[in-house]
Amino acid sequence: MTFHPTLKQSEALRVFGGDATHCMLFGGSRSGKTFITVRSVVLRSLAAAKSRHAILRFRFNHVKASVVFDTFPKVMELCFPEVDFKVDKTDWYTEFSNGSQIYFGGLDDKERTEKILGMEFATLYLNECSQIPFSSRSMAITRLAQKCDYEVDGVKKTLRLKAYYDCNPPSQAHWTYKLFVQRRDPETNINLPNQGDYISLQINPSDNIANLPTEYMKTLEALPARMKLRFLEGRFGDVTANALWRLEDIEKWRAGEVLPDMQRIIVAVDPSGSGETENLDNDAIGIVVAGLGVDGNGYLLEDLTVKAGPATWARIATTAFDRWKADLIVAETNYGGAMVGQTIKAARPSTPFRQVTASRGKAVRAEPIAALAEIGKIRHAGRFNDLEDELCAFTTAGYLGGKSPNRADAYVWAFSEIFPGLTRDERRPRIMPKGLGGLPVGGGWG
Repeated sequence: MTFHPTLKQSEALRVFGGDATHCMLFGGSRSGKTFITVRSVVLRSLAAAKSRHAILRFRFNHVKASVVFDTFPKVMELCFPEVDFKVDKTDWYTEFSNGSQIYFGGLDDKERTEKILGMEFATLYLNECSQIPFSSRSMAITRLAQKCDYEVDGVKKTLRLKAYYDCNPPSQAHWTYKLFVQRRDPETNINLPNQGDYISLQINPSDNIANLPTEYMKTLEALPARMKLRFLEGRFGDVTANALWRLEDIEKWRAGEVLPDMQRIIVAVDPSGSGETENLDNDAIGIVVAGLGVDGNGYLLEDLTVKAGPATWARIATTAFDRWKADLIVAETNYGGAMVGQTIKAARPSTPFRQVTASRGKAVRAEPIAALAEIGKIRHAGRFNDLEDELCAFTTAGYLGGKSPNRADAYVWAFSEIFPGLTRDERRPRIMPKGLGGLPVGGGWG
């Protein structure tokens, strides 16, 4: 099989070959961005003997899984089948017969980052840079400094320094939008003095349709609006003023496939007051499962939100309690008071239960939880599109979404229980009497 670039990939090659040092490809999922960029890094490695290059992501495990074990081998097989190379899985780099090397690293690993950034490179490629903080990007760019000479038909040349970037575009608040679209310094908001040094190109799945499974575009078209904007249309999202949660932060801290052991698990319920019948037009009942890992971080484990009456949602919540071997169910009881606890007891007698009552606005309750999510103390173990849409609609001025944010409310209750002390201005939740479900396990509350 021979590699033939798509029209957009050919355009990307022209961008990479231009005068700009900093080149970003942005657009939807599986559009061929990573493939064509890795190919360009390999070409530069082969052109200049003993040159050094780096492909970096925010997390080392992600670059290992997506590039080292996936894209890079495909690029070598399709584009450079006659080229010999070896991969060092101790220091994680590949070396070609001309002595050139490509290092693979994650900027979340301090020791590895210091080791890699102790060297100089002719090419830096920041893969999925929507997840990379601007400070980390700026630190990496200081190592774009290796001088490499090579010859073409007897003419001596110097390999131009290049920084490549790619991303599924986050919101317009992200540094990639400011740097490459607005061409402003992301920290000072001042216009870049060397604007011609930054260039970007949009490349979408529709540009790579010949290489995609038939059903893949249908999958993207069925995504929620926010996800479709990003992963199908490849557009930067609008900025919600004073948003408490940002998609790029959620993405940056999204948990990997292997989770730590949980030292505590909470099921949280945000009832809506719906009856058992005719509830299709009513608000959903927010039900989420969250855990506290042995690493000290909180994890969103499951979203079980449902439109249903008390008997149904109580069965879903208590089944989740058993399945996850949870420690406690917490439920907001503005709707129905003790009736909420009685409903849970009916579904599962002696369930450890705590009722909580909202005395402050939703945004005020949500702010300390959003602050933890921003710094990575709360991570999502999977993708929760509807819940994340609700979170991103929370602002310091209130909730700007459509219907009531029941999923997000349950999320806030769950992590308020996992990280006690954040809601000290709330009326202290009281423990449910034994007759309505027993005391919570673990002690130390109430």
